Amino acid sequence: MWFEESVFYQIYPLGLTGAPHENPGEGTEPVPRLRALLSTEAAGTDWPTHIRKLGADAVYFSPVFESDTHGYNTRDFRLIDRRLGTNADFADVVQDFHAHGIRVVIDAVFNHVGRGFWAFRDVQEKRWDSPYKDWFRISFDGNSNYNDGFWYEGWEGHYDLVKLNLQNQDVRNYLLDTVRFWVKEFDIDGLRLDVAYSLDFDFMKQLRQLANALSHERYEAARQAAGPAADIPDTTFFLLGETLHGDYNRWVNDEMLMSCTNYECYKGLWSSLNSRNLFEIVHSLKRQFGPEPWTLYKGKHLFNFCDNHDVTRAASILTEPGHLPVLYGLLFGMPGIPCVYYGSEWGEKASKQAGGDWNLRPALDHPEWNDLTDWIAALAAARRKSPALCYGDFRDLLITNLQTVFQREVWNFAGIPEGHERVLVAVNADDKPFFAHFQAGTEKAVDLITGKGYSLHDGIEIPAFGVIYLKA
Repeated sequence: MWFEESVFYQIYPLGLTGAPHENPGEGTEPVPRLRALLSTEAAGTDWPTHIRKLGADAVYFSPVFESDTHGYNTRDFRLIDRRLGTNADFADVVQDFHAHGIRVVIDAVFNHVGRGFWAFRDVQEKRWDSPYKDWFRISFDGNSNYNDGFWYEGWEGHYDLVKLNLQNQDVRNYLLDTVRFWVKEFDIDGLRLDVAYSLDFDFMKQLRQLANALSHERYEAARQAAGPAADIPDTTFFLLGETLHGDYNRWVNDEMLMSCTNYECYKGLWSSLNSRNLFEIVHSLKRQFGPEPWTLYKGKHLFNFCDNHDVTRAASILTEPGHLPVLYGLLFGMPGIPCVYYGSEWGEKASKQAGGDWNLRPALDHPEWNDLTDWIAALAAARRKSPALCYGDFRDLLITNLQTVFQREVWNFAGIPEGHERVLVAVNADDKPFFAHFQAGTEKAVDLITGKGYSLHDGIEIPAFGVIYLKA
C-alpha cells in the first residue's frame, strides 16, 4: 500500500502560519493563513516544492478545524479554523499538494472536543432537555471546575477537553459522516487518530470498515475515469493512530488501524545516542522486527519519527550535534514509515521543557535548506529506490556501544531481480572512523545514499558520525 513506501512530512498549521493561540470566536472573519502553504512561482521557496525536494510524498496536517485554542479542543469538525481560513482555502491546499504528488492525511480528534463544541454548548444551555446530553459522560448531580451545574468527564483530567461518549451510536454516526464529509469536501487520503489508545475499539472497527469502503469507492471512481486498461494508483484510505506504549497489535490489525506511532523506538533513537549505547535501539528493533518467531510486528509498518509537535526537537534533545545526521540515518534505515517534522530537516531547535508546546510549533515564513536537509533528501531517495528498506526484515550483524550494522532483506518482491534485495545499514556514532568487522555475505556493494562502490571482504570502514546503506 502507498503509505508503506512513503516518506511523511508533518505540519502543524496553526503554528507554522503564525495563527494567534486563542480563537477570537464567532463574528470574526476568517484569515486565509493556510494560503501561505500554496505553491508559488518562486520555485524552491514554497512548501509543496520543498517537501517534494526533500523526498517526502505525504503530509500529515495537525488539526485544522475550528477549535478553542490548540486545535485539539474542537468546536466544529466541519469548519476550517477561522484563524487558518475557510473550507475553500484548505481544499485549494489539498489540491495543490496533490498536484505535486503529495498525499494528505489530517488529524482526526475523535476522543474529545472543546468546551466550545456546538453540541456541548447545547447541553450547557438546555441541560436535561438537550438532545446531545448523551453524547458526553455527564452527571447532573455534580458540578464541573467551570461551574456548569453538571459534572462531565474530561480527557485524562483535562476539563477543557470534553470526552465524547463513543459508545453512543449517534456520536459514532456523526463522526463517520464527518469523515465522509472531509473526503467529499477536501479529497483527503487518510486520518491520523489523536490519542488512539483512548478510543473505543468498536468505534475504530467501524472506522476501519468505512476506510475500506472509501478505498473501494475511490478505486472504482479512478477506474471509471481512467478506463479499464489504465494503471490505477493505490487508493487506500490510510488510518494511522497515535499510540504510546504497550502492544501495538492491539490497535494495528486487519480490523482497526493500518499503522501507529512508534514511541518505543522514538525514545530509543535519541536516548541510545545520548547514552552512547546503541544496544538500546537495536534491542527495540530486534524485539519488534527481529527474525525470532516471537517478535511482535513482522509485516507491519509502524510510524517512526525523531520529533513531532509534542516533544522536544531532535536538534535540542541530542547532546552531541554530530549525532543529528546519524539519528536520521537510523530513522530511514530501520523498519517502518519515516516522518520528518517541519523545520527539523534543517535543524530547527526547541525544548518542550523550556517553552511548552507552542515553542515546538513555531511560525516559519518559508522553508530553509542546508547540509542536513541535503542529507535527509539523500536518505529519502535511497529508501524510495530500495524495496528492502521499505519492506525488508531486520537482523543485526554487529553491535557495539557506538556502532551497529543491521540487515534489511526482502524476498519474492516483484520488480527486482529474482525478487530478492538485501541492504546493510552501517552506523558509526563515534567522532572517529571505525572499521566494522562482520560477515557481509558479499564482496562488493554500493552505497544507496552516495552511489559509492565498496569492497567489503571482512568488513567496512564507517566514517565518523557516518551512516552507509550498502546494497549487497
